[in-house]
Amino acid sequence: MLDPELLERITARRAELDELEERLAKQLAEVRAERHELAVAERVLERVSEELAGERVSAAPVPGQVGGQAVMLVPHRVPGVEEAMLPPDYQRILAVVRKAAGPVMARQVGEMLGVDVSVRAKLEPLRGKLIRLTDRGWLRKLPDGRFTTRL
Repeated sequence: MLDPELLERITARRAELDELEERLAKQLAEVRAERHELAVAERVLERVSEELAGERVSAAPVPGQVGGQAVMLVPHRVPGVEEAMLPPDYQRILAVVRKAAGPVMARQVGEMLGVDVSVRAKLEPLRGKLIRLTDRGWLRKLPDGRFTTRL
């Protein structure tokens, strides 16, 4: 005859093991779900990285519309964006600033470009381009208002 106390201990242990199996199965399901989420996140990250890399490569000036007129946008200076991607007039401005012996005022850049600097209406658009190049990281503006190239 089987010992009733021993049978009770076996039944209790079986119940403990069933509970443990259920908890482990639940944890395994959670681990698998999290791994799936990580795999999806990794694919999304790869896709976004590829898109961003493509955008950086195609950061050439893009025609935009301002007041119904087509304009060329000046790209930010980031790795992979070459000076050749700037509109020609901006390239000329950069070349003049680069050739100067040191930091230059907008008036000096205008003189080197052949702009009539005695007419304020001719000088201000140039100053605006210098500031745009500064804002986009192509030039640096010193506290005294002079412009110089970035290192």
